[in-house]
Amino acid sequence: MMRRRMAVTLGALAAAASLAIGVPGSAYAAEGVLIVNGQEHKDPSGCYPIDWFPSSVTNETDAIAEVHSGPGCTGQVEWLVYPGETYHTETAQSVFIL
Repeated sequence: MMRRRMAVTLGALAAAASLAIGVPGSAYAAEGVLIVNGQEHKDPSGCYPIDWFPSSVTNETDAIAEVHSGPGCTGQVEWLVYPGETYHTETAQSVFIL
């Protein structure tokens, strides 16, 4: 009986430890600044609209920004803006960054 309790306790502890290690934080945001048409977004996360054309997206973060053809980060990915790059567009409508 004592061995069974010990096994159950150790199993529960192992499961809890693997969950704690295996689940990344859900509040992750890129570190740095995403600049869309001159407007700065510090430590951005999610979708940002592109409101006028011609437009520019400057990525000064540690993540890749996806420039989408549709509003609300829908449609095809028009371009990937890597850290340190600027992209100019006359057709994209939104930018997504994680």
